[in-house]
Amino acid sequence: MNKAIYRILDANLDRAREGLRIIEEWCRLGLNHKALAEECKQIRQELAQWHSWELRQARDTPGDVGTELSHPQEEARESIEQLLQANLCRSQEALRVLEEYSKLYDPEMASACKQIRYRVYTIESTLFNSYRHQLLHSAPLYLVTSPEPEILKIVEAALKGGLNLVQYRDKDGKDSDRLEMADKLCQLCHHYNALFIVNDRVDIALAVDADGVHLGQNDAPVAFAREILGMQKIVGRSTTNKQELNKAISEKADYVGVGPFFETPTKPGKAALTQEYVDYVKAKCSVPWFAIGGIDLDNLNGILTTGAQRVSVVRAIMQAEQPTQVTRQFLSQLVRR
Repeated sequence: MNKAIYRILDANLDRAREGLRIIEEWCRLGLNHKALAEECKQIRQELAQWHSWELRQARDTPGDVGTELSHPQEEARESIEQLLQANLCRSQEALRVLEEYSKLYDPEMASACKQIRYRVYTIESTLFNSYRHQLLHSAPLYLVTSPEPEILKIVEAALKGGLNLVQYRDKDGKDSDRLEMADKLCQLCHHYNALFIVNDRVDIALAVDADGVHLGQNDAPVAFAREILGMQKIVGRSTTNKQELNKAISEKADYVGVGPFFETPTKPGKAALTQEYVDYVKAKCSVPWFAIGGIDLDNLNGILTTGAQRVSVVRAIMQAEQPTQVTRQFLSQLVRR
């Protein structure tokens, strides 16, 4: 019995440390997040102290019936987010096994593994918050969808062009249809390592595990969305004047939409904003902001001369004959600036 317990402890110490090393490499080289990388390294070293010679001696790799066990989901990863999640789960599960079985071996080890497991949960929350916000900050182009018949093909074409931020917007569809489409779009975006945001509907964002929600002025408060979705998700807010901008910043929105820059059928009855408001946004806005409203390739340079660095578009891509090419043209001009 002791040998079997030793083998279990040995295998799961390896498993937990291997999973954490994979997370550490992304924190260090993918996110440049020194604190997270150091925490992963510290935990690996603490676990190594429990990996005694006695436990290592019990290892029997040729006799381990689990070495040939596999699952199709383990053979490929569709995104960096999926890779990270899989290895976080691997470490957390291994730590739970260590916590339970080490109660038969060393109660102090059991207690240590329990506390380490909680620290890994904290790493998970911080990691995905950092990952999403890094993508958000690096995104110069934001596609807001319209309910086109070929919406999936259009969005995928834009993603192939380098787009990494998509908002699903459908004001008039049935809830069941919107939920189904949101789920398909979410999976599609994550396949291309892009962020997926749901317009207005916190419930749909939660149901499909979207990266966040975008709220209009008449929608739920930012704090409510965070309570439902969790602190690691993104919450954006539309603004059209100084008062709305100040409120969005005070609510700690992660980004804001600023518009409309031009009159647009998406916001009927809304007059184009003034240069005074744009100047106020440039001076006061402490979060990423996206110019929106009737923006296309013909007027993009004019938008950029106002001081905008990020833009949101709808018709320019959703109704384009070649969404991939149009997306590349947008990104080429935006990145060049």
